[in-house]
Amino acid sequence: MCGRYSLATPNPAEVRGSFPIGDEVEIERRFNIAPGDDVLAVTSDHVGAPRGDRLRWGLVPFWARTPETGLKMINARVETAAAKPAFRSSLERFRCLIVADGFYEWRATGTGPKQAYHITRSSGGVFAFAGLWSRWRAPAADRGGAPALRTCAILTTAANSAVAPLHDRMPVILPAGAELDWLDPSTPVTVLADLLAGLSAAETALRPVGPAVNDARYDGPECLAPPAETGQGRLF
Repeated sequence: MCGRYSLATPNPAEVRGSFPIGDEVEIERRFNIAPGDDVLAVTSDHVGAPRGDRLRWGLVPFWARTPETGLKMINARVETAAAKPAFRSSLERFRCLIVADGFYEWRATGTGPKQAYHITRSSGGVFAFAGLWSRWRAPAADRGGAPALRTCAILTTAANSAVAPLHDRMPVILPAGAELDWLDPSTPVTVLADLLAGLSAAETALRPVGPAVNDARYDGPECLAPPAETGQGRLF
């Protein structure tokens, strides 16, 4: 699964140079992005052109009665998204890029709190999770002129052998250079399946981090600090 991730690069130019964000969307440095947060994304406009966007993490289907539905839908499994009513239409027409530079997973230590790991591409840099997005509007009687709520979910796949000791699932990191194919509504389904294969173990880097990230309310640089004790949190 993916329940926490980062976009901690101090250089917004790197992000804008990697993805069609545009100049109007603010890029915040984030160390501990959690469900319910507004996140940096790339969606498509009505003619299919990519655009920078801010989406709330936790997809609310257009038919949902209340926006609280999104708290249960932060992830969508690649194996079943096409069959799930909550994700089916988004997979067909509303795919997005969710911009990140790493994600977190935890490993039980046997005693004490779990050990957190920050997981990135072995080559470093920013990347995009394969995402789905949706618009939700309150019933007309309750709307009161409020804008549509724009939300998203991250697609997950089976963990590669590097991540598997921590969890059996991991977010889908799109291949570099294929992000616009994921956005394009005309991309054939067979090509989409190839894009969702996920990051290989050889392309994956893990390192233990200290306990600051365990608090979803905390979003400072200490989330990426190493554990205080030498040797703590070794994976093998």
